[in-house]
Amino acid sequence: MGDDTHASQDRSARNAMEKGPHLTAGGKDVAEQIECNIPNKASDSVVTPHLYKKRWVIVFLFSAYSLSNAYQWIQYGIISNIMKKFYNVDDFAVDWLSMIYMLTYIPFIFPVTWLLDKKGLRVTALLATALNCAGTWIKVASAKPDLFWVTMLGQFASSLAQVFILGMPSRLASVWFGANEVSTACSIGVFGNQMGIAIGFLLPPILVPNVDDVDELAYHIKIMFYSSAGVASVIFILVVIVFQERPEIPPTQAQAQARSIPPDEYSYMASILRLLRNKPFMLLVVSYGLNVGCFYSISTLLNRMIIEHYPGEEVNAGRIGLTIVVAGMAGSLISGIWLDKTKTYKQTTLAVYLLSLIGMLVYTFTLNLGHLWVVFVTAGILGFFMTGYLPLGFEFAVELTYPESEGTSSGLLNCSAQIFGIIFTISQGKIIDRWGTFAGNIFLGIFLLIGSLLTGFIKSDLRRQKANLQQAEVQTVSKVTADPEGAVPPPEVLKEGKL
Repeated sequence: MGDDTHASQDRSARNAMEKGPHLTAGGKDVAEQIECNIPNKASDSVVTPHLYKKRWVIVFLFSAYSLSNAYQWIQYGIISNIMKKFYNVDDFAVDWLSMIYMLTYIPFIFPVTWLLDKKGLRVTALLATALNCAGTWIKVASAKPDLFWVTMLGQFASSLAQVFILGMPSRLASVWFGANEVSTACSIGVFGNQMGIAIGFLLPPILVPNVDDVDELAYHIKIMFYSSAGVASVIFILVVIVFQERPEIPPTQAQAQARSIPPDEYSYMASILRLLRNKPFMLLVVSYGLNVGCFYSISTLLNRMIIEHYPGEEVNAGRIGLTIVVAGMAGSLISGIWLDKTKTYKQTTLAVYLLSLIGMLVYTFTLNLGHLWVVFVTAGILGFFMTGYLPLGFEFAVELTYPESEGTSSGLLNCSAQIFGIIFTISQGKIIDRWGTFAGNIFLGIFLLIGSLLTGFIKSDLRRQKANLQQAEVQTVSKVTADPEGAVPPPEVLKEGKL
């Protein structure tokens, strides 16, 4: 939505507060009211924040279209040997069907985060789902051996949609959720992406069996494409009907402060420059990129690694990928809940990073033992920590960079991840071709060690938490100095409270 809509929503919020809380027939608030007051700099009035039940609908709808998009990223890679045979291309060409997601992100992230700042969540969601839907239908037309370029075109459209998706979880969590929910909400947003990857590991080997007849193979590939196109179309329609820009009344003190900044005082380029000069954040950008880049490389090359040691196990390769991601989803949710309760951002991030390194080493040294059940166990341990790290990075970045836009900070994190993802995927693929999977995995382990060391040097400057605590102090001063009728204290009292 544009600035006019935002201004209208702010007026509606103030009008709602003048009328008092909204009641249902049972006498309960429609919105869950937080018992604190926020000075609104723009209007010098007092805003009482609310948590709307619709916030859960919004975050789960976002998770749904993130799921659809992430599924498309990995649907080729996990059956790379079959796609290589069907389209008559080499391994590197099939790898690019995954790496196009990483490559597209790098040049487009800055215009997309600018658009997110200027137009908001709804416009971004509409563009994301429209592009995602278009990509699925283009791929439906590519189920012929001579149309590899068409399937690459469809994958490019889907990868462009991903640029609009990856930076949204932390922004959506901040705009819609309370101070003690943002990490959990961000984890749910990331959860959808991880679930999509999990389904992308599981379904393609089942839908597309490794048969020699080209016509039969084309039939199975088309079924896979049609199923993803149908799901993407339904999600697009739901986003058009349901997805809302933001709640009328802000959910937190920090969000109310962010809303009070006049649009003409905000400069996107100045925000980027401030982030680039933020040393703790830039250390996080590099360490996040190393961790997630390793995950992208493992996901893209998993089929090749498993088939090398366990020939003919395409379906189990998909199940191992599923195990990695499902364990990671559990890790993400646990991490988010833990952060909301403890606020120990650096300690948790560093611990999970170190455990990711340990998981990578265990997976590396057990992959070639000849027992698939061992691979399932070690891959699950690796996924729990490596994939569980994703929401930790997002939320730690928001803390380190507040009040900068969450979409911009997340965008820089993801840009780093895509760059390292391309480098690691190409490098590990070449190492596997020449020296085998053990050497390729050791290569990734070295960079996870470097990332762990960098994380240890990050200064834990939790700016968003400080803003919320500062407003809580103002609330306490307000209650102490207010008159018996609950009047708002005069401005000089607020100044004494160091607002």
